[in-house]
Amino acid sequence: MQFSGHPSLSRDEIWTLLDLCESASQSILACYNDETSAGLLRSKEDRTPLTKADLASHNILSKGLLSLKPELPLLSEECTPDEIADRHHWDSFWMVDPLDGTREFLDRTGEFTINIALIESQRPVLGLIYEPLSRSGSLGIVGEGAWRLCCDSGTWRATSLSTRALPTRQMVILASRRHSNPRLDSCLEFLNARHELLRQNSGSALKFCDLAAGRGDCYPRFSPCSEWDVAAGDALVTAAGGMILGLDGAPLRYNARETLLSPHFVAVGDTSTPLWQELLACMA
Repeated sequence: MQFSGHPSLSRDEIWTLLDLCESASQSILACYNDETSAGLLRSKEDRTPLTKADLASHNILSKGLLSLKPELPLLSEECTPDEIADRHHWDSFWMVDPLDGTREFLDRTGEFTINIALIESQRPVLGLIYEPLSRSGSLGIVGEGAWRLCCDSGTWRATSLSTRALPTRQMVILASRRHSNPRLDSCLEFLNARHELLRQNSGSALKFCDLAAGRGDCYPRFSPCSEWDVAAGDALVTAAGGMILGLDGAPLRYNARETLLSPHFVAVGDTSTPLWQELLACMA
């Protein structure tokens, strides 16, 4: 199945976006395959790690996105404060994490991604999560659909993605092996009283990809992350038929607050069940 694009980004421009991700991936993998250059440069103020791969990917993506859409500003994890000083005045812009899962990158688990979202009026309308090691990605265009994209002999091929109906018995919970806290424990306790649970751990934004592909049912997030960690996955899951809700039951808004930390949320595949609103009421 093929896609026609988005009013703000044509089909040809989406293929260009994929090629740009592939170029950034090559810079990431050059560091990943050379342990002497893949190491930590420093820890940032929020104690998250920064590597040469983060910066190399950021430089390629920022130049490429500017060339693709000169009118759209960029809000990247690696932007300087001066570069995003006017961000609250932006109605449409790119939100990018050039290397999501830097700790996974450093630990060589392979679970790292490039996240690109197009934000319009504080909501993501397009999201691309690209996996450098497999040369593949997951694309969501809200209102049109979601696709798995793979590069085969230089040609991009797309197959459609869709979230699944909630199983009557075993529910697959998507989570991070690195994050556990009392609120997550309470969430799992609530769900476990109603379903048999299978927990599936993965790093970076791959949990959104699993949800959009129907390989999981719920991704609860109650530990710190930033908006660029979430925006592309929000568009992807929404386009595939799911939803991401804050603990107030409303969709997340982006670049709407002073902080760029993401609110806690629950991402789900099956939007028809009342279970999620019951869960949010329990977590309030």
